[in-house]
Amino acid sequence: MENSATKPDTNTRTMPNLVYLSLGSNVGDRAAQLRDALTRLSAAGRVVAGSSFYETEPVEFTEQPWFLNCVVALETSKTPQQLMDAILHIEQEMGRRRIQTKGPRSIDIDILLFGETIVDANELTIPHPAMHQRRFVLEPLAEIAPEVRHPVFKKTIGELRDALPEGQAVKRVQRSEMARNEDQRPTTNDGSTAQ
Repeated sequence: MENSATKPDTNTRTMPNLVYLSLGSNVGDRAAQLRDALTRLSAAGRVVAGSSFYETEPVEFTEQPWFLNCVVALETSKTPQQLMDAILHIEQEMGRRRIQTKGPRSIDIDILLFGETIVDANELTIPHPAMHQRRFVLEPLAEIAPEVRHPVFKKTIGELRDALPEGQAVKRVQRSEMARNEDQRPTTNDGSTAQ
């Protein structure tokens, strides 16, 4: 009599998605908070690339301290909603309180791109709906993924960055310099950008 039981297929694994996340902080030790968030993201996947840190001028609500931003590439097997839930949990653990829209924050993590996936739901929109307008997102993203294409606009990240109007001061900061000068903030807005 034949055994009808079948062996589980050990070769079928969920292929991880390559996701791009934007991280920002403008409260307290910004560099330390970005590093802490990067460490915590290991619970959601594997960070496979990371940009430099960038000192960036606030947009929309401008009466607040300048931000420190970076972008990372994360391999994850989570769904977009599962990843969003994990990110919100990290932000909450790190003390983020959503008191003022676009206001100061200890940590902010946004999903920019989730492979080629497009999500348009009440709580989650992917690609990030404003990423193509934000130099503080496109400059670090172009550093690590200039040839990646936006799944809606069909342009590369480098092309989207190069199409931005002047303004939105963004300056690449050496991490060693950041550690020495974390309490200093830019005092002028000369519109300079990192290249």
